[in-house]
Amino acid sequence: MIRFYFHPTPNPAKVSLFLEETGLDYEIIPVDTRKGQQHDPEFRKINPNGKVPAIVDTDGPGGVPATVFDSTAILLYLAEKTGRFFGQPKDRGEVLSWLMFIATGLGPFSGQAVHFQHAAPAGLDYAVNRYRREIDRHYQVLNQRLEGRTYIVGDECTVADISAWGWVDRAGHVFKKPEDPLGDYPNVKRWFQAMDARPATARARKVGADIDFKKTNDEEAQRALFPSNYPAV
Repeated sequence: MIRFYFHPTPNPAKVSLFLEETGLDYEIIPVDTRKGQQHDPEFRKINPNGKVPAIVDTDGPGGVPATVFDSTAILLYLAEKTGRFFGQPKDRGEVLSWLMFIATGLGPFSGQAVHFQHAAPAGLDYAVNRYRREIDRHYQVLNQRLEGRTYIVGDECTVADISAWGWVDRAGHVFKKPEDPLGDYPNVKRWFQAMDARPATARARKVGADIDFKKTNDEEAQRALFPSNYPAV
């Protein structure tokens, strides 16, 4: 059994998709980040960094429970556990390279673009320009990679595709462009539409849909999401 600590944001969405693709038995444990539940001492025992997603695999290696946090680490762990979505052995280097491209580039820059366009105070034009341009650059790299390709690496879906889907799914919010946000990246758009048509993707979108997460961005939410912006009490 996988105990899946979840909030409906891009990084947990990647894990949702992997779990639905593989049919692993899992239990959702909500972590309402706008209420600050990611900072609760019990959750910090699972992820000292205080972020979702995280998992506890009650049937870990040797039958010993395994705790894993960070979406990329979780995807790697589950790919090794199931023997799925790691690609062919000859492609392993490329799978890891593109997975890290998403983990260290496309994902974090998308998150910063969202923050400075939607959450930060107005007037930070340099930061907005910086992250918007970096996101465009990363999408251009991915668009070029997908020229003539069905998947990011090899001839089958891998953890690289699953990881990329989590953030590309939010491109409209990232680019602050709800209408056709992938229009400038036709290869990414084609790839995303194919990923979105997978039966597991429809199931992944429903994960946690029945949970009433807080939606308002009041002061409690701001302090919970961005604690470093506030003096310690």
